[in-house]
Parts: sequence; structure tokens; C-alpha cells
Amino acid sequence: MDLSNLKPAEGSVKNNSKRIGRGQGSGKGGTSTRGHKGAKSRSGYSRKLGFEGGQMPLQRRVPKFGFTNINRKEYQGINLDTLQQLVDDKKIKGTIDLDAMIVFRLAGKNDLVKILGRGELKAKLKVSAHKFTASAKAAIEAAGGEAVTL
Repeated sequence: MDLSNLKPAEGSVKNNSKRIGRGQGSGKGGTSTRGHKGAKSRSGYSRKLGFEGGQMPLQRRVPKFGFTNINRKEYQGINLDTLQQLVDDKKIKGTIDLDAMIVFRLAGKNDLVKILGRGELKAKLKVSAHKFTASAKAAIEAAGGEAVTL
């Protein structure tokens, strides 16, 4: 190893060996590989998102209807049979709260959680969540548990 045989590490040099726009003799002079005229040949060009070359973009061609309520609250639904499965697998006993739901990946850390009534719950559980359906609340209390609204 000496100065005569130094070279960069494999994969570290990404640029093309041909320098663009440095005269006709280079083979990449003239239009500098950009072709003739048009927006793409100009400096500073950046294609706008959804731009279709002047044709009416799809996003503007398609009819719009309805509206989006900006105050809508999205809840992550968790069914009773999912909770019963956790009890059967001996992952929880007694109580389940938001932290436990995050650990078992039933909900994200910023999610609002709603307990839904699908399936049946046999275990006595203290369940903490943001909302409960009427059937879920009845099923939890019928099994001797407690439904705590956060």
C-alpha cells in the first residue's frame, strides 16, 4: 500500500466519470444530455406533484363529493374475544389498561381505544379504555369485571 495504488472504497464514489456540459469534445456538451427546449431542459426545473405536462391532472378531472369532518375522533377498536384470547394465553390477568394494550400492539401510543362487543368474555377483568359499546360494557360487568372510562 502506497500513494500510487490508493483508490476509494468500493461503492463510495457514485458520480459518473463523464463530466456533463464541459464542451463538445467531451461528448456531453451542447445540450448537456437534456435534449432540446421544454421545461426539463431549463435550470431550476422541478416537476410539481401531479403535473401531467399541461394536461388536466387526474386530481382535478375526478368529481369531488362529500366532506371531511376536521373534528372527527378516530378510535382503535378492540373486541372482547381479543381480550379473552390474551387471558387464555396467560398474558394478562385481572386488569388491562392502555399501557398493556400498547405492549401487546392492540393500539398505538397516541390512539384512542374503544372496546367492542364481538365474542364473549369469561374472565373477570378490569378494563380501562376511552369508550365502550353498550354490549361490551354489559359483557364485562356480567363476567364480574369493571369497565373504567378514561
